[in-house]
Amino acid sequence: MDFLPNEIAAYTERYTQKESKLLQELNRDTYANVLTPRMLAGHLQGRTLSMLSKMIQPKIVLEIGTYTGYSAICWSEGLVSGGVVHTIDINEELEDMANRYIFKADKKAVIKTYIGSAIDIIPTIKEKFDVVYIDADKGNYSNYYDMTFDSLNSGGYIIADNVLWSGKVVEPEDQMDEDTSAIVAYCRKVHNDDRVENVLFPIRDGLLIARKK
Repeated sequence: MDFLPNEIAAYTERYTQKESKLLQELNRDTYANVLTPRMLAGHLQGRTLSMLSKMIQPKIVLEIGTYTGYSAICWSEGLVSGGVVHTIDINEELEDMANRYIFKADKKAVIKTYIGSAIDIIPTIKEKFDVVYIDADKGNYSNYYDMTFDSLNSGGYIIADNVLWSGKVVEPEDQMDEDTSAIVAYCRKVHNDDRVENVLFPIRDGLLIARKK
């Protein structure tokens, strides 16, 4: 995920608002106690999500991929009054940790967590979404897009993480693994969908932002 020279990456973070003490604690806790901690959004991406949330001012956010709760907390920072982040993860081993930090952030009233398959859970959430944030199993990115599109408000956003996939997306296609191929297929799908406007930001491991017309 480290595409920038170290000096430029450090400069970028230096002039990005610091994460809160609680998010710093969650960051440290994740790196100390959870396998594959690089899945955490972290400082720069977390502040990006928070800024997007404050710009969009969503009422309903659907997050697919809670992990340890960092990004859900960031999305909650821009909710309008009465807003909710619905966040789904399949890994029940991380449920207690995510809920603990959501509680410590005083966000339990606005972040609703679900454990299980997103494919099964999404149809049970009877809401119109302002933001859908996809950060889960790469093979289902296109499925999640299709499943949520009709429930996305006009002017709403579908934002997918890891669309650069550590640079693997520019490898020869006949040499790509399944996850990389799925991500490239997702990017093409979004780019060729005339129902949306889209831009790919090379922030950390890549964020593809699609706005429903």
